[in-house]
Amino acid sequence: MNRSRKALLGVALFSSVINILMLSGPLFMMQVYDRVLPSRSIPTLIALAILVGLLFAIQGVLDGIRARILQRVGRSFDSFLSGRVFNTILRLPLAKPAHGDGLQPVRDLDQIRMFLGSAGPAAFFDLPWMPLYIVVCYLIHPLIGYAAIAGALVIVAVSLTAEFANRGPSREAAELAGPRNSVLDAGRRNAEVVAAMGMSERLRSRWESINSKYLDSQQKAADRTSGLSSIARTFRLFIQSMVLALGAFLVIENEVTTGAIIASAILVSRALGPVEQAVAHWKNLVAARISWRRLGELLKVMPDQPNALQLPAPQKSLSVEHVTAVPPGSKRLVVQDIAFALSAGDGLGVVGASGSGKSSLARLLIGAWRPVRGTVRLDGASLDQWSSEQLGAHIGYLPQDIELFDGSVADNICRFDPDAKDEDVIAAAMAAGVHELILKFPDGYETQLGEGGSALSAGQRQRVALARALYRDPFLVVLDEPNSNLDGAGEEALTSAIRGVRKRGGVVVVIAHRPSAIAAVNLVLAMGEGKQMGFGPKEEIVSTTPRPVKQVERTVS
Repeated sequence: MNRSRKALLGVALFSSVINILMLSGPLFMMQVYDRVLPSRSIPTLIALAILVGLLFAIQGVLDGIRARILQRVGRSFDSFLSGRVFNTILRLPLAKPAHGDGLQPVRDLDQIRMFLGSAGPAAFFDLPWMPLYIVVCYLIHPLIGYAAIAGALVIVAVSLTAEFANRGPSREAAELAGPRNSVLDAGRRNAEVVAAMGMSERLRSRWESINSKYLDSQQKAADRTSGLSSIARTFRLFIQSMVLALGAFLVIENEVTTGAIIASAILVSRALGPVEQAVAHWKNLVAARISWRRLGELLKVMPDQPNALQLPAPQKSLSVEHVTAVPPGSKRLVVQDIAFALSAGDGLGVVGASGSGKSSLARLLIGAWRPVRGTVRLDGASLDQWSSEQLGAHIGYLPQDIELFDGSVADNICRFDPDAKDEDVIAAAMAAGVHELILKFPDGYETQLGEGGSALSAGQRQRVALARALYRDPFLVVLDEPNSNLDGAGEEALTSAIRGVRKRGGVVVVIAHRPSAIAAVNLVLAMGEGKQMGFGPKEEIVSTTPRPVKQVERTVS
C-alpha cells in the first residue's frame, strides 16, 4: 500500500473537492428560494443554473476519476503481490500440512482487490467531511445543527453495531470456505475412485453439511448488514423529514428563510450519507480486513526468498551429512541420521520396506524438505545456498505420484521453459527412450495432455516425466519408484537412461521396490524405519538382508 500513497493522496484530494462541491446543491436551493423567487429574475435563475450545472459536471468528472484511481490501486496491490502469493501457494505444502484446497491466499488477495476497487473506500474517504456539513447546518441555525449531530451519533452507533455484529459470522464463513472447496476439489481429482466405489452420495452429504454451515454464516452476516443498513437509511430519511419540519417551524418563527428549509434537509442527508454508505459496505470491509490479516500473517511466516548468488553448476559430488527430517507440520522423525557421499558417475539404489523413509529421503535430496539436522550438499554447497530456480536447473526429479501439467508434451518435457531449444527437448526424450513413443502421439511433441496429463496412460505419463527429469542433463537425478507403471520396454529404457546419466558424469539416485530398477546402479543404501541399515557396493548390500531394529518412535521438539 505504500507504493500507492500518491494515488491515495490523490483520492483524498478529489474527495475534498467533491465534498466541497456537494454544497452546490443546497446553496443553489437557497438562492432560488430566497433570491430568484422573490425578485422573479429570469437572468439570475439562468446564471445560477449554468453555474450549478458546471459545478455538478466538475463533481461528476472528479467522482469518476476517483473511482478509476481506486480500481487501479486494487489492481496495483494485486500485481505487486500476485507473484509472491503464487510462489507461497507452491511452497506452502512443503512447509506445513495442507488445509482446505490451498487456494485461500488467492481468494484473500481477490477479496482485498475487489474491496479497494469498490465504492466502499470512497465512502470512508467521505466520512471525515461529515463535520463540515454539520457546521454549515449549525450556521444556518443552531437547532438544525443539533439535529444533524443527533442523527450523526445514531448512525455512528449503527456503524459500530455493524462492526461487532458482523465480526463473528464473517470470520466463521471465511474459515469454512477452505474446507468447503477442499471437499469439492478432492472429489473432482478422484472422480474415478468416487464413481467406482459408490462414494458420491457420502461425499455429497459431507459437502452439503459444510456448505450449509458456510451459507448459515454468510446469511447471518448478510441479514445483519442489510438490517442495519435499512435502519441507517430509514433513520436518515426520518431525520431529513424532521429537519424539514424543524425548518418550517423556524420559518414560521421568522428565524430562517424559506430556502434554508430545503438546504438544511439536503445538508443533513449529505452529512449522514457517507455513514449510511459505510454501513452498507461494512460486510465487504470486514471480509477484506480478515483477508488482509490472514494474508499478512501467511506472508510473514513464508517470507520472500532472497536472490542467491549464482554458484557454479555442480559436477563433482553429492554428500548427505547425518540428515534427520520430519514431515511439514509434524514432529515424527521419518529420516534419522542418514549419511553417505556420491561422486560424479555414481548410481545409488535406495531400498527398504514401505514406510522406511525412502521417499522422504528423496524429498531431502531435491531440496523440497529441509532437514531438521544435518546438511545435503552439492559440490560442498548446501542446497539452501541456491534459490529454487537455480537449484532446479541442476536437479531432475521423477516423483512417485506423476503429475503432468496442462500443455503440450514438449512443454512438459522442457518444464515450460520459454527459451527451450527443440534439440534439448528431443535429446531429453531420447535419453528417456520415449522419442519414438511420442512420435506416435496424434500431434507428436505438440500433443496436448490436458489437466494432470489425462490424455496419456499411467506408463506413458511416467516415461514423459522421466524425460522431464533428464531435460538439459541435470547433475543430480532422483527417481522415486520410476518403474511402477512400466512394461518390459519401459524398464529397458529406464535402465538405459540411468546408465546414460552415470556415463555423462551425473549422479542418479533410484528409490526402488523392484530389483530391476537398480540394475544399472553401483551402490545401494538400505533403509529401515527411517534409519540407515547399510550402505556400500550393490553386490555387498543386496547379498545381505539387514534385520530391522525395533525402535521406539522418536520426535523432535
